[in-house]
Amino acid sequence: MTADQTRLNLSAGLASVAVAAVLVALKLWALGQTGALSVAASLADSAMDMMVSLVAMMAILYAAKPADEDHAFGHSSAEDLASLGQALFILVSAGVIAVAAVQRLRAPEPQSIAAEGVGMAVMVVSILLTLGLVLWQGRVARQTGNKVVAADRLHYMGDLLPNIGAIASLWASSRFGLVAVDSVVALGAAGMLALGAVRIGAEAWDALMDRRADPAVIAAIAEMARNWPGVRGFHDIKTRRAGSRIFVQIHIELDGDQPLRDAHATGAALKRAILAAYPQADVIIHKDVSRAPHV
Repeated sequence: MTADQTRLNLSAGLASVAVAAVLVALKLWALGQTGALSVAASLADSAMDMMVSLVAMMAILYAAKPADEDHAFGHSSAEDLASLGQALFILVSAGVIAVAAVQRLRAPEPQSIAAEGVGMAVMVVSILLTLGLVLWQGRVARQTGNKVVAADRLHYMGDLLPNIGAIASLWASSRFGLVAVDSVVALGAAGMLALGAVRIGAEAWDALMDRRADPAVIAAIAEMARNWPGVRGFHDIKTRRAGSRIFVQIHIELDGDQPLRDAHATGAALKRAILAAYPQADVIIHKDVSRAPHV
């Protein structure tokens, strides 16, 4: 990864942390004004976003460190460890919100909500800030291919729906006195948080357990090797994921009578092609003598 790409990734991380911090402050104030559980759910989501963004930024910094004597394959697994911790935090937050929502729904007297207009204004500001962040993260992800930034962007895109739900519940309370809508929206937000936590945790667990790369990626690499000039065959493609990186090992079969320099050039060219298609890959190509007769 180039220095410019690292700077872009860090700029996206800093923007994410800054936006999350502003949203936490705004929603904390709005919660004090309204007492709305849907705002509390949105506040918990933003607090989680701030933690996720902080960890993601640290993971980007740590994962960018070059391999060393103790970590010969780099430091990218830090991203997966961070994601696993984030998933556990999200699940706990979702559980707390869901319990509070059920308790409010079962309460004999509905809890009143105040200053709905203030709450709606804060939610609108939250949506606008989130949209701006998502646009910047999308630009960075396209230029650098960083999966941490791309995943953070998807997470913030998913946050837009709870914010819209909070606006709807506050409007229903203000317009029709339907305070129960607030708890229902909070339950929906808790469910979305839990589903997101399971997905993030499963992906992190798969990476920590050295699960293979996306089958489409493996198929594309196999197709490159199959059609590469000078390569007579290939076998033993092995892949694994660690954070935003993909580790690839492949054996290619070459003419055993050709000069070593030519064999090396063929393998090096194939490696460059794979890296061009997948910049975050770490590729090792082993050269075997082909048993096929020379044509």
